[in-house]
Amino acid sequence: MRISSPGLAFEIAPSIDPQGEFEASTKLREAAKAISGYPQALQLRFLQTMTEVAAENNSTIVFPLPIDLFKHFLQEDPKKRQ
Repeated sequence: MRISSPGLAFEIAPSIDPQGEFEASTKLREAAKAISGYPQALQLRFLQTMTEVAAENNSTIVFPLPIDLFKHFLQEDPKKRQ
């Protein structure tokens, strides 16, 4: 909310509902407990979030992949060395 009068202008910060904040933090804690046992679920949630962000902002998101994913393809074939 903006309050102004001649020579004076300032904004009043909105108040935060403590009960709503408590409920939101409780739900986050429960979600963290549910996902913590399933690393795949966390990865899927991450990818879902990235898709939503890209769709909302009409943007391209580039994120790094661990080199371990390509380790199998980067290893030399011992048969080719001979």
